[in-house]
Amino acid sequence: MSLSIEHSAHAAKEASKLIADMPGELRNAVLVDLAQRISTRTAEILHVNVTDMQAAAAAGVDAPRLRRLELTSEILKQMCDGLRQIAAAPDPVGQVTHWRQTPVGLTVQRVRTPLGAIAMIYEARPSVTIDAFALCFKAGNACILKGGKEANRSNQLLASIAKESLAAHGAPVDALTALTTIDREQLQQMLTLTDDIDLVIPRGGEALIRFVHEHSRIPTIQHFKGVCHVFVDKDANLEMALDIVATGKTSAPATCNATECVLIHAAVAENFIPMLVKRARDDGFSIRGDKQVVSKNEQADHVQSATGDDWGREFLDLILAAKVVDSMNEACEHIDRYSSDHTEAIVTDDTATADTFCKRVKSSCVLVNASTRFNDGFQLGLGAEIGISTSRIHAYGPMGLDALTIDRFVVRGSGHTR
Repeated sequence: MSLSIEHSAHAAKEASKLIADMPGELRNAVLVDLAQRISTRTAEILHVNVTDMQAAAAAGVDAPRLRRLELTSEILKQMCDGLRQIAAAPDPVGQVTHWRQTPVGLTVQRVRTPLGAIAMIYEARPSVTIDAFALCFKAGNACILKGGKEANRSNQLLASIAKESLAAHGAPVDALTALTTIDREQLQQMLTLTDDIDLVIPRGGEALIRFVHEHSRIPTIQHFKGVCHVFVDKDANLEMALDIVATGKTSAPATCNATECVLIHAAVAENFIPMLVKRARDDGFSIRGDKQVVSKNEQADHVQSATGDDWGREFLDLILAAKVVDSMNEACEHIDRYSSDHTEAIVTDDTATADTFCKRVKSSCVLVNASTRFNDGFQLGLGAEIGISTSRIHAYGPMGLDALTIDRFVVRGSGHTR
């Protein structure tokens, strides 16, 4: 076992005890201070990120991961907005979520308490360094962050700025530990530190998440991939549906909440498919379609026949699978078979159909007349997210502050015995 990793994990665990007892106002002050520091040092952060981008491109990193690696002024602004939003959010630590009195006179409360030390293992996205720290810290936890090597410089700088904010307010700097040099063997060793790490959250490609899932002895929350569907119902506004599907694919194709497959009700297929094919040509994405889609567009070079592997596939690219279905029930059966439990959407003007779809589909987020891209912590008002869980345990969907605490029982009596 690497002594440095073991020491870092133990230091984080000790720091978590201090953070859990820290006044909420102090945690908020650290986050507001961090937002100001990042805003002030935007040019420096972008310069370092460009260096990471250039090195990654030279090393042959693929286009989807390069897009996830890039920081922009707008991303940094949203990062700062997220920090302030998290700071302004109600403090989850100590919240009473349930209260009752038993027949024998015991007062029973369920109270939110921090998880402890949380290890976050992620690829590419350096913005996760700040999002993960902010959410963990606000919820009274310490965090151990293992980012991808392609983002080392960006992660190191962002972590060092966060530590400056911690030190400036007298908070323990071990509230954040950034591991930027450990290899897979050392990572595997870290996943055995059950005494000091309370939860592991992997965030990245399916290979990374499966590695963590298979080797961790610590409780783990993950989603393996995001295979997100949009069902265009027979009662859909087709112009609305077209915008939701197209922008769900093109606005950020490398993200886990991008639309990967559109299911089209047969009753509107004759009208909707030509609209979709034209929009795909205009917006620069290609379609992998079933026989009904392809037969109507044999001359379109951006429309190809889907293979069996294209259903349930996370393309992470400007590629959209498209299939015609005869009913909402058939759409739901397709989703049941191929969904990754991440995000599904329906476009319809029929309220009863929408309600049935929401009950029938059990993914972590179901949307009506809105893009799959809204399954995101910032967009859903959480300030930011530490990840999206498709594990049906205490957290399901985007994990914000509440998901980084657990409910425990606090019971008060007056000499009660059994």
